[in-house]
Amino acid sequence: QVQLEESGGGLVQAGGSLRLSCAVSGSTLSMYVMAWLRQAPGKEREVVAASTWSAGGTYYAESVKGRFTISKDTVRNMVYLQMNSLKPEDTAVYFCAAKVRGNKDYNYWGQGTQVTVSS
Repeated sequence: QVQLEESGGGLVQAGGSLRLSCAVSGSTLSMYVMAWLRQAPGKEREVVAASTWSAGGTYYAESVKGRFTISKDTVRNMVYLQMNSLKPEDTAVYFCAAKVRGNKDYNYWGQGTQVTVSS
């Protein structure tokens, strides 16, 4: 079992930056893939960035490559999403999520945090 709680959303102007934080609790975290997903009104939920809890590769959606960075603090059990050069199309509810490595679907979700980018 994993529990997730996001924070750090808000309103920012285009070109600005925000950092989202996700507090992670649970056991055997090395088994998990951590991700940030987002859902904009009228659109499907999409994976923005993902990373294994232990050392390993990362994934970024094409739309955020070079602008967003996922990182982890394995001592404090935190996952972060640094978002730079924000665009109005980044406006969405952002979710921290986790799944066991090898699983298709994300099983554990935070409550979500709203990010609004004004033009």
